[in-house]
Amino acid sequence: MEINPKDQTRQENYKLLIGSVLPRPIAFITSQNKDGVVNAAPFSFFNVLTAEPPLVGISVGRKPDGSMKDTSRNCQETGEFVIHVVDEQNVEKMNETSANYPADESEVEAVGLTKIPSATVNVPSLRESRIRLECKVDQIISVGGTDDTPAADFVIGQVVHFSIDDELYDNGKINTELLAPVSRLAGSDYGRFGETFSLERPIYDPKET
Repeated sequence: MEINPKDQTRQENYKLLIGSVLPRPIAFITSQNKDGVVNAAPFSFFNVLTAEPPLVGISVGRKPDGSMKDTSRNCQETGEFVIHVVDEQNVEKMNETSANYPADESEVEAVGLTKIPSATVNVPSLRESRIRLECKVDQIISVGGTDDTPAADFVIGQVVHFSIDDELYDNGKINTELLAPVSRLAGSDYGRFGETFSLERPIYDPKET
């Protein structure tokens, strides 16, 4: 099957993208508006950008009317947010926050999550997450769509603090098996951490070519 994206609708291209680029990590983000309402929302268009400094990127789609979603608008207003790693213990609560709550209602309170103070940012963290990345906004870039109506806002954040449960921390590394991370697939599907294998990266030797 050969497909030209220009011959398809946005939704048709979206389905092919989420069915091809997978599994995807989930950024479960808390942000806070200028009135102090704490928003919580998951995003799977998310990944690491650099390690020095530690930068992460999240693409936050615009609303149907072209306006910013609460998360990107809050990040723009306050310059801070917290990413919570999704695992088998918090995935159901995370999913509950994906409902379309109004901006003046906190998903955290609506679904029964627990706010705790963050170490370095004013945005609260969630106790239900065992790994939390406190972030300062590095930049927000409007992408896709048109100049007047972008399709998404690409939020780049610098991690300024890692909060990791002691049981998961092993000599500078994360115990992935104990974490039991959950990934996003297509449709309503998620993936659990499963069988793994290792491949050593080869070293180029010009004498062997």
